[in-house]
Amino acid sequence: MAIKRNKRFHAEVATSSLSDIMFFLLLFFLIISTLANPNVIRMTLPKSKTNEKTNKQLITLSVTDEKRYFIDKEEVLLEQLETRLLQLMDPEKQQTVIIRIPATLQVQDLVDVLQIGVKNKLKFVIATSPK
Repeated sequence: MAIKRNKRFHAEVATSSLSDIMFFLLLFFLIISTLANPNVIRMTLPKSKTNEKTNKQLITLSVTDEKRYFIDKEEVLLEQLETRLLQLMDPEKQQTVIIRIPATLQVQDLVDVLQIGVKNKLKFVIATSPK
């Protein structure tokens, strides 16, 4: 007498946990991508063939197309720029000021900012984007 099973075994993959994992990965990458670049003032930087990455103590000075000046996302008037930079500079640390200036502005606008660095013997670096 042959005994047959009425129930057949079907292989199943539980996918409910996979959607949870994908959701957490999506959240993780969204949060990390916003923290990766804290300078959210968008501008078109000048092009350069060579780019050097710096890991020193940095102060970011951004100039917009409308000639608005920002020091680490804080807006500063041009007349107050020198005093504010000197307040932020720590003589014990080797701090560098990174100038983010659009490629569309005139050279004189860049020179006006660089003269502050020359006058106070500050280290200035111009940010560029790769060619």
